[in-house]
Amino acid sequence: MLLVTGVSGALGSLVAARLAGRDDVVLGTRAADTAGAGRPGTRRVDFDAPETLPEAFAGVDTLLLVSAGYGEDDTVIARHGAAISAAERAGVRHVVYTSLSGDGDHLTYALAHRWTERRLRRSTTLDWTILRNGLYAEFLTWIAAPDAENRITGPLGEGRLAAVAREDLADVAVAVATDPAAHRNRVYELVGERPLGGAELAEALGATYAPGTLADARAAIAASGAVPFQVPMLASTYSAIAHGFLDGTGVESDLRALLGGREPLDALDVFVKAVREG
Repeated sequence: MLLVTGVSGALGSLVAARLAGRDDVVLGTRAADTAGAGRPGTRRVDFDAPETLPEAFAGVDTLLLVSAGYGEDDTVIARHGAAISAAERAGVRHVVYTSLSGDGDHLTYALAHRWTERRLRRSTTLDWTILRNGLYAEFLTWIAAPDAENRITGPLGEGRLAAVAREDLADVAVAVATDPAAHRNRVYELVGERPLGGAELAEALGATYAPGTLADARAAIAASGAVPFQVPMLASTYSAIAHGFLDGTGVESDLRALLGGREPLDALDVFVKAVREG
């Protein structure tokens, strides 16, 4: 049996849709009222309540561990640690984990991902597969959408992002999690093939690219009502893109191969569609 966690989130919901109706798949959600926990084929999985995990993981052979949300490092690490320890005790055989691309180590939120990878490698009972997902093309709508004056002011500099469509990452997760033995103890890099820069994003929308400074962006994020940990998270993302650390250089992406050889979705098209749909 395969258990998919985080099905109320953006990536997990796409995976769940692809696996709908299969009697060898159960879906995990944190709260009973968010995705129908208690219905057939759905279980409550709350990493902040480890007491829920033994029942949730009972009879599970493969766990697709979708990264358990944004948070401070100690919070995310506690969630992932609880999940992995519970999986070991429940006799789960294989964990597929959605991590962060290898070129993302300069991001403030990389640490929890790398800790989780190390924890899986140290397990004496679990096989594992690590899906190192690049930043979503849809995420660009958070950091590079035009303002009221039709300007993209995010401080991306001359940098570019090898963004990847969330739909493609969902397809890869399904392919790996439904045939885990073929991917035993493998690490896959899943970044886009076409890095995008601020000027290109603006042109596609008929907007103007007028990048501001990191200081301006940090102040704007803080003033937006973001919780404290999100301010350095987003500022580090801007900085890493602007300074050339997320453009896919030196990363050999496994995306196309794990998509069965088909061409990945165009990240620019995905970005434009997401902006226009609001």
